[in-house]
Amino acid sequence: MATQATPVLASAPPPSREALIVVSNRLPFVLKRNENGQWVRKASAGGLVTAVAPVVARCNGLWVGWPGIFLEPGEIEPAIPESKEGKCTPTAGLLSKQIVPVFMEKDQFGQFYNGCCNGTFWPLFHSMPDRAIFFAEHWKAYVEVNQFFADKAMAAVDRLVQQDKDVLPLVWVHDYHLTLAAALIRQQAAEKGVHIKLGFFLHIPFPPWDIFRLLPWANQVLEGLLGCDMVGFHIEDYCLNFLDCCQRQLDYRVDKKNFIVEHQGRKISVRPLPIGIPFDKFTRMAEEAPRVVRESKEKIILGVDRLDYTKGLVHRLRAYENLLTKHPEYIEKVIFLQISVPSRTDVKEYQDLKEEMDQVVGKINGQFSTANWSPIRYIYGSISQAELAAFYRDASVCVVTPLRDGMNLVAKEFVACQIEDPGVLILSPFAGAGEMMHEALIVNPYEVDLAAEMIHRALSMSLDERQVRMTHLRKREKLNDVDAWTAAFLKAMDSSLLGVVGAAVCRPGEEVGQMMTTPEDFDRFLSDYLSGGDKLAILLDYDGTLAPIAPHPDMAIIPNETKRVLERLSNCPDVYVAIISGRGVASVKSMVGIENITYAGNHGLEIVHPDGTKFTHPMPSEFEDKVSQLMEKLQDEVCSYGAWVENKGVLLTYHYREAPEDVRDDLVERARFLIKAYGFNCFPALCALEAKPPVEWDKGRAAIYILRTAFGVDWSERIRIVFAGDDVGDEDAIVALKGIGATFRVGSDMEITTAADRRLPNTDVVLALLKWIERFMMHRKPPRFSASMTMVVPINAAGPLVPSYATQPLEAQVEVGQ
Repeated sequence: MATQATPVLASAPPPSREALIVVSNRLPFVLKRNENGQWVRKASAGGLVTAVAPVVARCNGLWVGWPGIFLEPGEIEPAIPESKEGKCTPTAGLLSKQIVPVFMEKDQFGQFYNGCCNGTFWPLFHSMPDRAIFFAEHWKAYVEVNQFFADKAMAAVDRLVQQDKDVLPLVWVHDYHLTLAAALIRQQAAEKGVHIKLGFFLHIPFPPWDIFRLLPWANQVLEGLLGCDMVGFHIEDYCLNFLDCCQRQLDYRVDKKNFIVEHQGRKISVRPLPIGIPFDKFTRMAEEAPRVVRESKEKIILGVDRLDYTKGLVHRLRAYENLLTKHPEYIEKVIFLQISVPSRTDVKEYQDLKEEMDQVVGKINGQFSTANWSPIRYIYGSISQAELAAFYRDASVCVVTPLRDGMNLVAKEFVACQIEDPGVLILSPFAGAGEMMHEALIVNPYEVDLAAEMIHRALSMSLDERQVRMTHLRKREKLNDVDAWTAAFLKAMDSSLLGVVGAAVCRPGEEVGQMMTTPEDFDRFLSDYLSGGDKLAILLDYDGTLAPIAPHPDMAIIPNETKRVLERLSNCPDVYVAIISGRGVASVKSMVGIENITYAGNHGLEIVHPDGTKFTHPMPSEFEDKVSQLMEKLQDEVCSYGAWVENKGVLLTYHYREAPEDVRDDLVERARFLIKAYGFNCFPALCALEAKPPVEWDKGRAAIYILRTAFGVDWSERIRIVFAGDDVGDEDAIVALKGIGATFRVGSDMEITTAADRRLPNTDVVLALLKWIERFMMHRKPPRFSASMTMVVPINAAGPLVPSYATQPLEAQVEVGQ
């Protein structure tokens, strides 16, 4: 496909009402002949159909795609029948007049689909170039089919415009089958003077440039995608790969901070839009599905995949074999249930994979089977969604370890179906889901020995830890379901159709405490504030901010991705990081585990700087003995029913999360009385009470002390500040930094009052904020110096300006104890 300039549309007021046109390789159903020889619809399963079909139906939009049949030479195209399905199915409201079928010849489809799409794009985009084939005739068919789809899509646009001249068609193109279509559609629309919006979403990974460049038609694919106004991928890594390819392959100007590509006078936005599942639907199926596994004492380890070389199936079985070898105690105690759905059975590569799987399963069963037990139950075939939901529900462990995967919805479906005794999810970091499902056990599928130990850890995990992990996973997936994905796309397209999906979207505004969730929100709020050359100080709480809240402090683990981002930020020369926690300073330091940052424990009563210097707030001498006395009294009187006391050195925390509701109020009231009776101040925390000595010191004063110590008495004029915290104690820092820095309150409850500038709903969005800050600081431009500007450098500076913690007099930094 030759690159050509797209004509520029004449300026005119854009139409007001929008209608959605979905363009995908397949329609949301296939046509089948019934017993009478009549064509009928058979609905397709999948998140795309569930989320998007109702939107198309409600906005009187259109769906362009292949109906799953081939016509014989001379055969007339059949009329699309109306749906005969129940009203509750996603495609039930999609009328035949809203369907634009694309029919293809069988030979042409074979070269397009099996040849180019699955023989070239699939392995290459999954970073397996040795499996890719590059045939000119396959590419020729790919170009022809994309042109065919573009013509049909443009015909759909024309139909909508003829019906209503005020309509603005929003064309949403899907997946690697149609990477050229968007530019072809834009070309035709521009020639006709028709205003449209164009978006694209890729459902598989986008590879790095050193792999993508192997594609002989790499330029044409990039140019095709850049015909859109917005290109969406599952995760940020794929976005960055795409931006890198546009820059290095085409030498186009890209903005990696704001995720924008400039092309032919337009700015194309690139956005991470992680797809979700119909969470409530899977939960409901799990509640209704009958038992499909016989009652037994054996725990089920579950794998569910298409039979595909990207899924890591052989590696997974090798890990299970290692588990039984190293931990023979699991013999007759566990069963590995692997469901492999047949795929591309006419392709030799897939036939070879099936044969290898059969051999590995036979070998393991032959080696470890006993008279009454076989270690692997292998199902090669398709099963119903109801059966699948039951398997998900009853499994103790689900192993999702692809070698490469765009997202992997099996992991999310398993979580949605975990409605009883919670199981454990084991997940590959090479699946898109591994980037966000932090509570799963993450393991490299190529490390077979480590994968075996991870299965052992999952099988032996305590109920408390399983509950914590699964609770957070379920909460996240319910919030970020497939409807939220559709809404995120429409929001990225600035579409008026958001109301059709019923999604509440936070619009930019100036209200204090507004919820922020997206990179666009961070752009609007922080870009101007952080521009220039000032250093940035990031001050963060730990529990509930960096790590999800857990029933026990030892179980509140910082996600690996959050830790990696913090490490990179701490190594950035213009960024200073401090963690201010209610934990003891030794505890928070061990949980975070990053060396070159400042740690403050016990709400700032103890502070340890990167160079090892320490600060401990003076404690009234009479309270040194009272701490142990109060702890003993609390243990004697109120430490029952799962409630317990945590000794943090200079203060105590009484935890009552595990106490039953019917006794909780009495325990809390008595604990509060005892804390005050011993002369301590009593502060509420999340399912806890904190006993603090009566000193005028809190997280706010600690934050000011840290900043003055690190940057000098004029710190407020020299730095920019970002603070985030989630509870009442953090509110002291939010108030202290009000008007000085950018402050965030973490938590989804909008009824909680806060002085913070903005809100972040959960720890995942805190991670998104930190990632945004990292990108911004890496790419921000240094300030321009003028004759009126003065650079102040310490006289004894022999290298980079670094804070000195030990040399400044304490009195010059903060008035301690007041």
